[in-house]
Parts: sequence; structure tokens; C-alpha cells
Amino acid sequence: MKRVKMVLAYDGTNYCGWQLQSNGITIEAVLNKGLSELLGEDIAVTGASRTDSGVHAEGNVAVFDTRNRMPADKICFALNQRLPEDIRVLSSEEVALDWHPRKQNCVKTYEYRILNRKISMPTLRLYSHFCYFPLKVDKMRRAASYLTGEHDFKSFCTVRGQAEDTVRTIYRLDVIEEKDMITIRVSGSGFLYNMVRIIAGTLMKVGMGVYPPEHVREILRARNRQAAGPTAPARGLTLIGLEYEKELKKKIAAKNEDWDYQLIQTEIREKKKAYIFINRCCEEDFDRLLTRITHQAVRNGARQVYVCDREKEGRIVPGKAYGYYSFRHGHNMMELKKRIPSSWEGPGDENWKAQWEIVQPWQTARLCSLYNEIFYEVPNSATLTEEEIRQWMSDSKWSLYFVRSQGQIVGFLMLIQKENELEIDSLGVLKEFRGRGLAKEMLERAETAAMEKDLEVLSLGVSSINTAAYCLYKDMGFTQETVTSRWYVAEGQLPEGEA
Repeated sequence: MKRVKMVLAYDGTNYCGWQLQSNGITIEAVLNKGLSELLGEDIAVTGASRTDSGVHAEGNVAVFDTRNRMPADKICFALNQRLPEDIRVLSSEEVALDWHPRKQNCVKTYEYRILNRKISMPTLRLYSHFCYFPLKVDKMRRAASYLTGEHDFKSFCTVRGQAEDTVRTIYRLDVIEEKDMITIRVSGSGFLYNMVRIIAGTLMKVGMGVYPPEHVREILRARNRQAAGPTAPARGLTLIGLEYEKELKKKIAAKNEDWDYQLIQTEIREKKKAYIFINRCCEEDFDRLLTRITHQAVRNGARQVYVCDREKEGRIVPGKAYGYYSFRHGHNMMELKKRIPSSWEGPGDENWKAQWEIVQPWQTARLCSLYNEIFYEVPNSATLTEEEIRQWMSDSKWSLYFVRSQGQIVGFLMLIQKENELEIDSLGVLKEFRGRGLAKEMLERAETAAMEKDLEVLSLGVSSINTAAYCLYKDMGFTQETVTSRWYVAEGQLPEGEA
């Protein structure tokens, strides 16, 4: 058994859309018939985008499974001999058996073409919408700017029976004018039913002067289909292509009038952990936002999702169902402080058990590796990159040290100078060298550094469940305990067939 991915182009004029229907011929039906005859077995294709009746495509994607031994890259040539002229397979290749065209992160791009002139052009009638009223393209562009980013696009979705999350992200929305052809080109994470055609219909209303450009913002916030413009005819719409994500994004961030969050994914690959910071969210959207982002993190490979609501305590309810997931309290992050006595004297360089050296620019890879090894299992310890280390080293407020013992590097210390305070960003000792007093010595070293800079306070952060570190810090005189963030964790895996 193998899975074959195809890239497809078709003229949708003579078809009742992509998906199988009883009332007319569809793209899916034609492909199934052609492949079944070619390969000698029953074939059912799965498409990435179920385009509507009359909608065209230049780069739709579909997959199918087969036991036939024909090379995957040859199937497109053989199949095209059996297809009508208005459907073509542009390429075919073998992919992993679990690769699914609708369960991968991707950017979809559509174009909606408007022929804007006094008299229509017969040769363009099937591939563009004719509009004789002169459109103000500059106003359409200003209106389009309100739609970019992540929003609830409920106003731009034809209501269907099933419940559907109506939040989508538009990465780019351009209105291009070439002679008498206006093209609305939109790229996004995905689109709701009729979303692009409703956007096109709304922007045309703006271009006609029916709505001012700023009214699009009000339409968006209304979350009501009746607030938006008409659904533009299908023939003007073409699915240009799908660009699949080759590497998981390290961070996903979204900010609008209703919410502001970050999803950190740097640890999904190795630790199967993701972290969500909800900086701001209106009450009515909070549960849906938490459910949606958690689901995205799990879909991207996380098995543990840590969430911090920075705006308001108590909104994350332990044991409550958020979609497929429920949260429990994981830990608190706390800030501890210690006042530096003016008469305190450290042990002095000659009495340190270990040797100290400043991290040099060519040692960033070593520090990065050391940090990630030591903090692999520590809660809320974000995976460090060499780029971050280089940024710190270029900032005079940072001091980075290696700790050597018995001739080898066994740990590190990172300090940040603030107004009247020295913060221990992080310190760590390799597991095999723990229990020798090196961590205590690092704290003494930091205290000495604070005195040398005439600073009054030494501070650090610690997780409430990192009991060994917490007890050491308290023994060393750190007090003034403050909870800086509360973290909740959900664990789980996607149900069978869900994405």
C-alpha cells in the first residue's frame, strides 16, 4: 500500500463542485472513476479543499491509497489520458501513509477576479465576475487592511448546520488592478464556507461607495452574516495553491481587539510540550480561545500544553472540559529576592571550589547545548537557541559564565543587571556534578557580583515544584516571595480521525 499526492488544476464551470453529489457530476467523481479504471481497484480520493460549483483551481491537492505498483510520479501522465480536458493532474508523488491534505498546517491562496468595464468580454465570462460600475480600488485596499490577521470571521461565512469554529487567520490580502481586471488575492490558514466570495462581495460594495472602508471593521465585529456584503458569484474564484508547512513554527502570536496570545512550540519536537501565554482576552471569547489554541498545539504534536492567563486569575477552571481537554493546576512561577548586606564578604576568588570563565562568542553552541541538557525536564524552561545567546552577549546588561570543575565545564550562570537589582536569569549544574555545593557557590558568586556593582537586591525565579532549587534559595536567605504566574496543564492526544 502506498499513498499518492496529486496537485490538480481544473475549470469548474461544468461541475457541481469538488465533493461527490447525487445531483450532478463532480471533480471528485471524475478522479475516482479515472483512477479506478487506470489502477484496477476501487479508488477514493481525499481533497484538501472542497471547492464549490463553478469554482476553478490551479493548485488543489488530493491523495489516494493504492496497491498498484505503477510509480507514483508516472500516475499523473497516465491519468491525464483518461480525464476530460478541463481537469488535469499537474504532478503526482508518493507521500507517507499518514499524510493527510487537510490535517497539515498550510497557507491557502485564492484569487477572485473582477472584470471592471462598461461592456463584458465573452472570453473572460467563465473566469471572472463582470461589474460595470466603476470600482474605487484604493478604497477596497483600505477596507482589506481591516481583515488581515487572526479574527472571528463569522460575518464572512454562510451559515451551515454544523457547529464550526469561525476564527481564521488571513496572512495577506491584496487588491491588484491591471487595466480593467481587479484581482483580490488572499492567503490564509484556511477559509470558511463561502468566506472568500463574501469578502469579495463586501469589498466590491466598498469599491462602489456603498460602505466606507472603515465599515469593514464594524462588519467583522458584528459576527453576523447579515452585516456583510453579498456572496460574489463562483465563477470569479480560483484556488491558486496550497503551501504546506515544512517546519513547525517556533511561535504563533495573534493580537486584535478581542485577544492577544502567544503559542510557544519550540519544545514540541523533543519534549512534546507547548506553552500558551494569554495576555488578554474578552470574557465571551476566553473558553473558545483556550480550546482552539490547545487543540492546535496538540494537533502540532504536543502531549502536554501549559497555559498561563496573564490577565485574570480564575478563568481556567481545573477539571472543566475545554473541547477534548481539561486542565489541572501545574505549578506557580515565583520571584524570590534577597537584600545584599553592605558589609557582606564573599569567599573570594581564591576560595571558590570551581573555576569561572566568561562565555566567549565562539562558545555559544556549547552554552546552548549545556543549558538545554540541564533544563530538559524543568517546568517552564524554554529551549534556548544560539541566536538568543548572541543577543544577550551583545547587551552589556548581561553576564554569562561557565563553571569548570576538574578541568571540564560542569555548569553555567547567567546574570542581568537592572536599576538597583541583579537578576539571576538562570543557573545550572550537570546532573553528575550535583551535590557538591556548586549551586550554592554560584549564588555566592552572584551575590559578590551584585556587591561589586553596588546593587542592593539579588533576585531570581523558581517553579513551585522545583523543590530542590526552592529549598536552596530559601536556605541562602532569599525571601520576599511573589507569585509571578500560575500555570495550568492539559494532557492528551487527539481522538481517532480528529484534526
